[in-house]
Amino acid sequence: MSDIFLEARDITVRFGGLTAVDAVNATFRAGELVGIIGPNGAGKTTFFNAISGVIAPTSGQLIAGGKRLDGRPPHHYAAAGVARTFQTPRVFADMTVAANIDFGLQFAGRRREASWHLRDEASILELIGLAHLADLPAAAITPSQQRVLEIGMALATRPRMLLLDEVAAGLTEVEVDNMAQLILRMRDELDLTVVWIEHAVATLLRYVERVIVLHQGRKIADGTPSEVVRNAEVIEAYLGDEMAEAAGALA
Repeated sequence: MSDIFLEARDITVRFGGLTAVDAVNATFRAGELVGIIGPNGAGKTTFFNAISGVIAPTSGQLIAGGKRLDGRPPHHYAAAGVARTFQTPRVFADMTVAANIDFGLQFAGRRREASWHLRDEASILELIGLAHLADLPAAAITPSQQRVLEIGMALATRPRMLLLDEVAAGLTEVEVDNMAQLILRMRDELDLTVVWIEHAVATLLRYVERVIVLHQGRKIADGTPSEVVRNAEVIEAYLGDEMAEAAGALA
């Protein structure tokens, strides 16, 4: 098994008297494609925010490459090779598609190891399939293309780990499949660790290799998609129906 890139140890996040994430342990290995699911209010986004540096955990440790990241500013996460997208794409609407990618390149200081082969806007735009739109303002492309562009901006920072927050939300079935194929291609070509949160459980489970399930802030399952859809605690958390659909999609 490949090396662990990021380890979350007993990550807890509290907001006042509310415990949104409760002592969650998780490991993410180099080159792995992992999904995180859970019912509404399960703590998915809060956990995601904690492991990507958007918020600081109340307690627990985040370790990447032997170094502690918890409690450090977001640029330390970027320097460690962690990049993410958001539920609502964050692109610069008035800038061209190519200029959005260049912003990511400049943000990264054009650093990273020599083995990284996406060195300019053109190579990144080619990989994500937006090369033909390079000179258009980001406001002029479709919402699904803006989602892809935000992924390209994240790639431009030359990450080792890419965190994707509901990138399939609002997409058609064809667009979802295209997005999933892009995610797989990025993982394979760039040897990325990819962690993908998605509300549409059946969609996610078709593509990921491992699934972490959160419920009421706790981790209740961690295994392959086929293991998770048969897990009694997961079925109960989802009241059965959504897991039945997911199991059918995997059959």
